[in-house]
Amino acid sequence: MSGTFKSEVEFVVNEKRHHAVIRSADTLLRVLREQLGLTGAKEGCENGDCGACTVNVDGVPIKSCLMLAIEAPGCSITTIEGLGGDAPMQRAFVEHFAFQCGFCTPGYIMVAHALSQQCPNASEDVMRRWLQSNICRCTSYEEIGKAVRSVISNSQK
Repeated sequence: MSGTFKSEVEFVVNEKRHHAVIRSADTLLRVLREQLGLTGAKEGCENGDCGACTVNVDGVPIKSCLMLAIEAPGCSITTIEGLGGDAPMQRAFVEHFAFQCGFCTPGYIMVAHALSQQCPNASEDVMRRWLQSNICRCTSYEEIGKAVRSVISNSQK
């Protein structure tokens, strides 16, 4: 026996069924990137600090470097690719120049998208608390805040 136990699991990612063979120690981030070819979630710190790997699991932003893939079957996972490139939050990030290098952008968009879905009338304080889960080293947080505010304020009209 090789000592490595693997099992085949089915994931629902971006509303499509996917099969993968995983080890019990594989993170959701690794499976998304290496087996499913969904590279929008970035491998940053790998300890949950930066948020570059954020995806939405059942509508909740989750750092995929901290979630084991074996926990994901039965969940609905949405990655940045699943937003289709023209979601309101994606457009807002472009319109407000809320990115520079783009490495952290998918994670920020996934958090902000979940915020706009779960708390469409979020106060400034609530928005700030949600966005604290991610780090950007290139841009000022001001543009990110403006982008998120623009989507949330549009949903309040």
